[in-house]
Amino acid sequence: MVDSEQNRLQNYNFWLQQDQELLIHREEAYNIGGERQMKRLAAQGKLPARQLIEMLIDPGTEFYELGLDAGYHIGYPEQPHIPGGGLVTGVGIIHGKDCMIFVNENRMTAGTYYPITVKKHLRAQRIAADCGLTCIYIADSAGAFLPLQKEIFADENMFGAIFYNMTRMSAKGIKQYTLSTGGNTAGGAYIVYLACESVMIDQMSYAFLAGPPMVRSAIGEVATAEDLGGAYVHTHRSGGCDHFVTTQEEGTNKLRDIIAFDPPMRFSANRYSEWDEPLYGPEELMACMPADPYKPINVHDVIKTIADASYFQEYKANFAPGRGDSVICGKMWLKGMPIGVVASNKTGVIFKEAAQKTTEWVIRCGTDKTPLLYIQNSPGYMVGSREELSGIGKYGADMVRACSCVEVPKIQWVIGPDHGAANYGMCGRAFRPRFVFQTMRARTTVMSGKTAAFVLETIERGNKKKKGLEVDEAKITEFRQKMIDRYDKEGHPYVTGAHLFHDGIITWTEARDKLARGFELALHQPIPDSHFGNFKF
Repeated sequence: MVDSEQNRLQNYNFWLQQDQELLIHREEAYNIGGERQMKRLAAQGKLPARQLIEMLIDPGTEFYELGLDAGYHIGYPEQPHIPGGGLVTGVGIIHGKDCMIFVNENRMTAGTYYPITVKKHLRAQRIAADCGLTCIYIADSAGAFLPLQKEIFADENMFGAIFYNMTRMSAKGIKQYTLSTGGNTAGGAYIVYLACESVMIDQMSYAFLAGPPMVRSAIGEVATAEDLGGAYVHTHRSGGCDHFVTTQEEGTNKLRDIIAFDPPMRFSANRYSEWDEPLYGPEELMACMPADPYKPINVHDVIKTIADASYFQEYKANFAPGRGDSVICGKMWLKGMPIGVVASNKTGVIFKEAAQKTTEWVIRCGTDKTPLLYIQNSPGYMVGSREELSGIGKYGADMVRACSCVEVPKIQWVIGPDHGAANYGMCGRAFRPRFVFQTMRARTTVMSGKTAAFVLETIERGNKKKKGLEVDEAKITEFRQKMIDRYDKEGHPYVTGAHLFHDGIITWTEARDKLARGFELALHQPIPDSHFGNFKF
């Protein structure tokens, strides 16, 4: 598939504009509340979340932010728009050690927890547990957002799970450290009490099971926040906190001092210390990627822009031409790390032969413990009587089984359609990839809008025929377009990101670095043996 120079230029300009839009989209989470909120923090002697992170991590290193797209126009009646989800999460390097960092965004309704905030917090803890990353909580939260309490308290994946995860990780040797920079009330106080070591700031940090108004209501006692649970109380009297400091800067330095004594992290895989950059840059990637997500691509053009030296060793390259190549499998080096690749090709429709080949390849990668990158651009498996008789359901199920059971670190990178069962076989969120990243070209829905419209239209026509009624073709046409527009909107990465169906939208320029860093984090933990259960060969 060779594009004309005009098409390549159009593609490049389109994605350049889309990625610029994404960068503007991010700014809203970076600057919640604008100047007014910055002045409020300054009056309290506080710094915003990302400035605290910059003080904490090693100089010259980058913060690997996750879940930045959470909460945008999420639609809660009481709070419909929560840029960033009310929490900053990501990985920072401290004394050369990768740490998962959580910072309450106190410019968003005093750092309260919405359902999406809880989900984001739990997602970051899941990543930390899977990758063996020390957790650092910079806590300043008014607790649960009370109007939505039934969506926050008290099911197994709600607010209490935060503290369950802290204790379970601590028991497994994954350190939990807290710097309180504000109020931590009721359940939120456990962020301080459950930490392996915690730090509180004089006249700024508070932790108590009940604040002054509740204490007065419950037992009639009049007490100040400082008397109930200030830094002095918990470091000098109750023992609920371990370290007493006087400023946020002193607090972040104390965290660094604590972490300095932790052992160095291991890298549990083979890796070359030097590597060659790709022969083709992100500009080539943008030029070869059609603006229409449903136009066919040559995924080799994608791989050559992220692989070291643009080298890719393909598996069964000549198997079942025209059908077996709807998914491309093979190995590449990514910043010196050997990575297995499973990549949707052409239109992305998965034929039986491609599913068969992919299953073999995933099992091989599980056997030799090679991490897997799934490059997803598939609208689904091929349908029809020929495919069903040839076993597309069985071989598609084998892809799902292999993806589910392989124990190597997996990352999914969505560069186009991401529909139905193909989301499953290509390692969507339900199949526990370490990370899921999307591009502005991604569309994640149960099926395409065009297909959904056709299915529902067919049902409507059938119902009208049964009742002996005529079909209003104008209304059907209007309905069809509405369905297409609705699915395109609901599948857009802004919307799926708002609900945390993925860990972030990345620009084409960021892709190689973001994917490589994800595998670096995933490979801190040893890779266990894979066991695949019973295939229906």
